[in-house]
Amino acid sequence: MYGWRYQLPPIVAAGYRVVAFDNRGFGFSDKPAHGYGNAAYAHLVVSLLDSLGISSAVLIGHSMGGAIAAEVALSYPDRVRGMVLIDAAGYGVHWPGVLKLARWPFLGALATSFRGRWVTGRILRSTFANPSTVTEADVDQYYAPVPDPAFGRALRGVLREFRFDTLGGGRLGRVETPTLILWGDADRWIPIRDGSRFARELPRSEFVVVAHTGHDAAEEAPDLVNRSLLDFLKEGLSRIPENVAWSSPSSQVLRSSNP
Repeated sequence: MYGWRYQLPPIVAAGYRVVAFDNRGFGFSDKPAHGYGNAAYAHLVVSLLDSLGISSAVLIGHSMGGAIAAEVALSYPDRVRGMVLIDAAGYGVHWPGVLKLARWPFLGALATSFRGRWVTGRILRSTFANPSTVTEADVDQYYAPVPDPAFGRALRGVLREFRFDTLGGGRLGRVETPTLILWGDADRWIPIRDGSRFARELPRSEFVVVAHTGHDAAEEAPDLVNRSLLDFLKEGLSRIPENVAWSSPSSQVLRSSNP
């Protein structure tokens, strides 16, 4: 949830109800041996909505969270009134070296056993266009759940069970949900051409390129991201004027976290 620290206050101040959560296997949520498939994560989002009595929400997802949000929009369209994809997965990911090793059946256990704070910092900095802007406090926050004995098992479960390339084949053409797509132009994990592809394949979408920004636009360019989010929530897509958060008094905004 730390990754959304710059978005939560301004969106709440604008009058929206925001629900942020650590997904299964991440942060301080449970880390079971299995349950990391795409359908399982989509079901988890809907179950969370059910538990909170939320009939539909604007889903905001970054990286893997974007792929999950899109899967919810495909499988449970009535539950998604709007969607924001920030450097979203769906057509594949260019993994840093240590995460490539973690995907292999025999090397994975060895690779995830070496998870010192410096590894966390290295991975985190690779998501920024300007790595020097990552502070030691940022690394501490991302490293906090890593010492959990179940962390390595959960990471291997995600990398083995979750498919980061399931949104091709024209699937997104069925999504009628208004979608804002935000993408860092210096994203080394998921190239900007994937953002363009999302924009082409989603029928009701708007594509915004965030200059001088890497894979983590919400943290590296929070002011621009926040302006874009609030404009979308209030006015909808610039090409299709509409308020996507039209619900009763407390509009719902739900964010799905990244690995």
